[in-house]
Amino acid sequence: MTAMTLQVPDFLEKDHEDTVRFFAAKLYESGKLSLGQASQVANMGKWEFAGILIDYDVNYIQYTAEDVIDDANKIL
Repeated sequence: MTAMTLQVPDFLEKDHEDTVRFFAAKLYESGKLSLGQASQVANMGKWEFAGILIDYDVNYIQYTAEDVIDDANKIL
């Protein structure tokens, strides 16, 4: 994995772990990272990370209504 430096306001450093977890959760939500990759970024186990996604308003299952309709059409 590559290290990245990100400049953020000073007050975010007070909650460093939470800030990193937030970024990891949002990158997972956007599809940029898999669950395993996001958990590594957050320095957590995969299932532990999955358990905190709700804290950041991120759904564990990234499956939209459109995905359901597409899958249903493939079956029919």
